[in-house]
Amino acid sequence: MSEQTFDELDQKKAQPGALLDHLIGTLREEKKYHDLFDAFLLKYRHEHNLPLARPTSFTDVPPERATEFEEAYVKAAKEVGGYFLGDGDIAKAWMYLKPVKESQKVAEAIEALHPSRADDELVDIAFFQGVAPVRGLRMMLATHGTCSTITSFDQNFGNLAPEQRKKCAAVLVSELYRQLRDSVQHEVQRRQPMATPGQTLKELIAGKDELFADGNYHIDVSHLNAVVRFARTLEPADPELKQALQLAQYGSKLAEQYRYAGSPPFEDFYAAHVEYFQVLLNTNREEGLAYFRDKLGPDVDDQQNQLTAYVLVDLLQRIGKPAEALEIACKYLSKNAEDFGFSLAEMCATAGRSDLYQKIAKEQGDLIGYASALLAPPKAAS
Repeated sequence: MSEQTFDELDQKKAQPGALLDHLIGTLREEKKYHDLFDAFLLKYRHEHNLPLARPTSFTDVPPERATEFEEAYVKAAKEVGGYFLGDGDIAKAWMYLKPVKESQKVAEAIEALHPSRADDELVDIAFFQGVAPVRGLRMMLATHGTCSTITSFDQNFGNLAPEQRKKCAAVLVSELYRQLRDSVQHEVQRRQPMATPGQTLKELIAGKDELFADGNYHIDVSHLNAVVRFARTLEPADPELKQALQLAQYGSKLAEQYRYAGSPPFEDFYAAHVEYFQVLLNTNREEGLAYFRDKLGPDVDDQQNQLTAYVLVDLLQRIGKPAEALEIACKYLSKNAEDFGFSLAEMCATAGRSDLYQKIAKEQGDLIGYASALLAPPKAAS
């Protein structure tokens, strides 16, 4: 700030309103936005005879002014955040827009950036703070590589909404598929120089067991395992699901030591995922469903059976078989459906089977659930 500006303020001290307007105009013109935020609130305080020493503090604002001061604070934060966004400083904009829950404009600014222009601060805002997680994931891929991105997604998986998980998984499936297909194609062409270019991964590995001889592999096997697991969030209409199936088919050909076991019903990790993805894609669907049904044992309290039931119920719901999904959920998950993310009350209501929920609620001593089931409309006649 120049000496001249101080002199100009001094000359206006007899006109406080003019002094503050001049200060605000100068700070805005010189892009001193942090100070501008303080100046906005200093003006509010002066106009309402509040203490001036700490312009942005809420502690000395009387109760009758609290709501109005908060509105002035929010307005100032939005304006200053907008100025920082206009200058392309997303991180500083977020400092002001985050507290006032104005994330949409920040998300739009992040989406407009090329992924390679990101730094750690922007990745944190976009991905870990959830402002634009899919874009943040692409930024990580561009700046930190596949390994770090997969690890970060795995760690943050539970903090993302289902749609965000699906979109992030699609990005990783597409990227790993590209890397693996290129790697396999390179080896195939080395072995067979006249091999047809542009083949899919499935076509490249078909009938070529020699590609996997002596424990050979073409991609980091831990990355493959993680991305195939993430791909369970994909839906049948997602084009990446066919790529995920090919990744699982590739994994099923790896040497045993690289086919890491998963949790039930994915103990035979890649073989089980091949069945799972084929069910979603309506390829050999009944055989795939039989694969998972056969893993359900009779003990409804067994944790492994409950994990298998959860996978099967979710799978059946996603392919439009709610009646069977409800039957299995009531049998195996009646005591802990909420732990698996299911609401038996909602499933029964959707199916028009309040009678089932009456039975479950009575067995569990749930008076509220029993009453709600009694009050539910009966199933419409078919």
